[in-house]
Amino acid sequence: MGSEGFYQEFEVFSRKTDNASLIYQFSLLAPNHELALVMAQENFMRRETVADIWVVKRKDIRKLTLEEKESLVRLDNKDYRTTKGYGYLKKKWREYEQGMLDEQEIMSWGGEQKP
Repeated sequence: MGSEGFYQEFEVFSRKTDNASLIYQFSLLAPNHELALVMAQENFMRRETVADIWVVKRKDIRKLTLEEKESLVRLDNKDYRTTKGYGYLKKKWREYEQGMLDEQEIMSWGGEQKP
């Protein structure tokens, strides 16, 4: 056995349906992948039904470093892709609706009406 000890930390994810996204559920300690999966299954059989369970060693999950996170900042100006970029449309639509012809104006154009 290495310096890790007997138990290893595992992270458990699940899906409610085959098409659903993975949802993080909980962590657990187990000596290996097989027992970690069994423990995760036992936990879910008492709680809820799921379509799939994923069990991953915590040390195998990699997250971004601070330097890598800096690369996520958008360098371009594409506000039009976000909904906040369209906030002016409500005002423009209201102005358009107010400028439209109403029924009274159309009726005032004249013309003979048939009984």
